[in-house]
Amino acid sequence: LAAYYAKQMGLPIHKLICASNKNNVLTDFISTGTYDRNRPFYPTTSPSMDILISSNLERLLFHLADEDDSIVRQLMEDLKNEGRYTVPQQVLSRLHFAGGFSDEEETAATIKRLFDTYSYLCDTHTAVAVSVHEDYCARTGDDTKTVIASTANPFKFPHAVLTALGGKTQGA
Repeated sequence: LAAYYAKQMGLPIHKLICASNKNNVLTDFISTGTYDRNRPFYPTTSPSMDILISSNLERLLFHLADEDDSIVRQLMEDLKNEGRYTVPQQVLSRLHFAGGFSDEEETAATIKRLFDTYSYLCDTHTAVAVSVHEDYCARTGDDTKTVIASTANPFKFPHAVLTALGGKTQGA
């Protein structure tokens, strides 16, 4: 959402890419226009992405719906009562995001590869973003310079990062 606001304020952003972990509710929404929280929930090594309801999406939808709160209110009511909603086509047509997700194995492999290749130790959330970006580039051929906002310190997730690097932990 912050990147969307920055783009609206004039930052020259070509494409916004939403990266998700195995709880890929946002990836599915971006692909289909249907937000459906009626799905399994997976605890992952990137816990800030472990969501089935996104509060930032509600805020984004408000802007995409020309700040028509009645549209957003109905969508949130549908989410509350049915666990899902589908946005109107005029709202979906304004959603200029790409989306993708990275599972636990891809996330760990990305941590290891970045460390082995660049001596860069990243956290699990950033690894999800890097993995999704690389997949996006491979799928689309888009070679635009990219900024990935590193969202956490790898030392917040020592067990997951050490395991990805092939290390062993005691008592964890």
